[in-house]
Amino acid sequence: MSSGDYRNLHVVHRLRRRLRVIAPQLVRNEERSYILEILLRKRPEISDVRAVAALGSLAIHYDPRRLPEARLLASVDDLIGRLAACPPTRAPTVGAVGGDSPLLESSLAIEGMSCASCALLIELSLRRDPRVHLANVNFAAQTAVVRGTISRDEVFAMINRLGYRAQSMDTLAQRRLLVAREKERVALAKKRVVVAAALTAPVMLLGMAMHRSPALRLLEFALTTPVLFGPGRDIFAKAWQMAQQKSANMDSLIAIGAGSAYLYSLAGLLHPTHHVYFEAAAGIVSFVLVGRFLEERAKGQASEAIRKLIELQVTTAVVVRDGSEEVVPIDEVVVGDLLRVRPGERIPADGLVESGSSEVNEALLSGESLPVAKGCRGRVYAGCVNGNGSFTLRATAVGADTVLAGIVRLVDHAQGSKLPVQKLADRISERFVPAVGGVAGLTFGGWLLAGSPPATALAHAIAVLLIACPCALGLATPTAIMVGTGQAARRGIYIRNGEALESAARLNTVVFDKTGTITEGRPVVTDFLPAANVDRSKLLAIVAAAEAGSEHFLGRAITAWCTAQAIVPAECSQFTAIPGRGVRAVCEHQTVLIGNSALLAEAGIDCQGSSAQAAALAEQGRTPVFVAVDGHPVALLAVADQPRAGAREAIARLHGLGIETVMATGDVAAVARQIAHQVGIGRVVARATPAAKLALIRDLQRQGRRVGMIGDGINDAPALTAAHVGMAIGSGADIALEAADITLVGGDIGRVAATIELSRQTMRIVRQNLFWALGYNVVAIPVAAAGRLSPMIASAAMALSSVSVVSNSLRLQKN
Repeated sequence: MSSGDYRNLHVVHRLRRRLRVIAPQLVRNEERSYILEILLRKRPEISDVRAVAALGSLAIHYDPRRLPEARLLASVDDLIGRLAACPPTRAPTVGAVGGDSPLLESSLAIEGMSCASCALLIELSLRRDPRVHLANVNFAAQTAVVRGTISRDEVFAMINRLGYRAQSMDTLAQRRLLVAREKERVALAKKRVVVAAALTAPVMLLGMAMHRSPALRLLEFALTTPVLFGPGRDIFAKAWQMAQQKSANMDSLIAIGAGSAYLYSLAGLLHPTHHVYFEAAAGIVSFVLVGRFLEERAKGQASEAIRKLIELQVTTAVVVRDGSEEVVPIDEVVVGDLLRVRPGERIPADGLVESGSSEVNEALLSGESLPVAKGCRGRVYAGCVNGNGSFTLRATAVGADTVLAGIVRLVDHAQGSKLPVQKLADRISERFVPAVGGVAGLTFGGWLLAGSPPATALAHAIAVLLIACPCALGLATPTAIMVGTGQAARRGIYIRNGEALESAARLNTVVFDKTGTITEGRPVVTDFLPAANVDRSKLLAIVAAAEAGSEHFLGRAITAWCTAQAIVPAECSQFTAIPGRGVRAVCEHQTVLIGNSALLAEAGIDCQGSSAQAAALAEQGRTPVFVAVDGHPVALLAVADQPRAGAREAIARLHGLGIETVMATGDVAAVARQIAHQVGIGRVVARATPAAKLALIRDLQRQGRRVGMIGDGINDAPALTAAHVGMAIGSGADIALEAADITLVGGDIGRVAATIELSRQTMRIVRQNLFWALGYNVVAIPVAAAGRLSPMIASAAMALSSVSVVSNSLRLQKN
């Protein structure tokens, strides 16, 4: 059954493990959309559902191995029909439908995480709940994604009980508030450093003097106490919270180290023979605060891309109501509102131009700075900058449903995802803090058994506690992902997850679709050769009707050409698209086939009479399209499409990276070879159906190749699914809906090479970060246990290790 055979829906986008359908019965019906979303989420084969009632749109993420597309569509079609037949009722609560709860996803920001162990503690605590299917906590981004049957409020409560603060980040307005809080945190961290440094400097000078004066020791005590319980109070507060939870993190190690030095020194305030470590206690806290300030600032630079995207959203909009204009907060704008956009302003919502005209800079979508002309019914997107004109638009998507919000979600998901290589770091971090505590205890006991004074043994144990920093290990991967995906987004490359980023770095073969990928995707009809004694006008009316339902580039080209000829389409029914072949339709009680020679051959139609003409056209780089009516060939059309600008340079750049390129197309061999020769691709697979493209991908994989597939995201869905990395060529409007591993905006295939280069650079940075983080601990802990590091030097080294990892990741911004 094709998408056209369903009564209640039609498929508008098909890619990999995702379908998007439009159902007229759902348009502006929040109740039915909500109920249908709940019912679909209950199916284990469906991982995510997103309904947009304003458009009647339903995006479904599913597992095609467990739930074939045909069965899924039939089920959705049936459910929509049943819902449409039911009288309206109040929308049920989440738990009201069936005995099982729907699968929910919560994205949230977390305040109060001070190290990678904090993130790991939250993640493990969440995963212990049987209702949580997935929990990813990103220390670098200070965010978390939780998926399961647990409600958002319960997730927030669990995190808050651990001593952290969870906050919503659903809307761009909420994200803007979080960005402001991030800036406040950096300012507060700087203030704490200044206060701690001012108090610590004299304490360290007095400690270096090795004095025995009780008065000076009292002065050290007086200066050290406010350092620990002023700027450093959060360290001790979090350590106490961890202790109450019977857990430990880096704050626990710092609190034990600084607290031990402080308490040991209290006994020596009035005893000149007793050594004091006030300078160590103050120095430890001060160095840690310096490190955290530098880390916060560096993490802010790493998340610069997401912050800039958020800041593109305006805070207010001018709404036209009853002929008057009113400025309202952006969160109060609803679908259907009429909005005024003045020259130079950012567009507040996605919509269609109702009146006026202008040129709009859509660089945030396409990466191209050239403005795009917009007139009546032109589509515009939130966050884009209006030019010198003025216009009003009718809002079609607001808030979380805009393209800009979709981009932010994509970058969010990519930055919040974990690479497979991160699993090793997580396993090490999970056992790290308890292990360090054990090593510190052994160090203390070992030095005591060796006859050292308790003060010396304590100093060495404290150094072990401080030098062992899991923060660098926890920051190694996420900071590199944040910077790498941010850089990609600036170039019009949207990476859906960390796994795709890692896989792209290992690609050695790239398979290209032709039409709309290598070529511009704007073909035009160059020749129309009807058979003798055929009424040209009637034939074109039938052709226009048959191709009207086609979404293929060639079909649209033929439809556009017929429209330009002022042809009125005939009555048409039973339209069926045949992937890789053409279309079949019934027009005015006649069976019409339009497509390549293989389509006619399968129907038993002999087109040998036109084969010489078709071959001649193909040799000129034109695609021959046959037309048959009631089993008889009646015409031959030729359609030509030109290679994209820069396609040859893009292929050469891939070859320079050591990557083999292949073109797989449903077009005839002569046309395919002509286009391939123009762009520099050596291997061509012509007349490739979707099944043949899939077989090609699998054959290359059996040969041990790491394969990427580049296509338009619709007809190439099977091959995109099978490839190690699927890259979809998309327009700016597709970004929020695209389900490919990677979306390349604007059709520039030069971004394929840029993606691979960036992924390789990112993975190189990740490996460097992990090497230095692991190597640092492997070398530093034995050195500290051997008594070669003072606590102050250990705390400074610990702080700098995290900063060095983030700084190394920031090198990606220079590429």
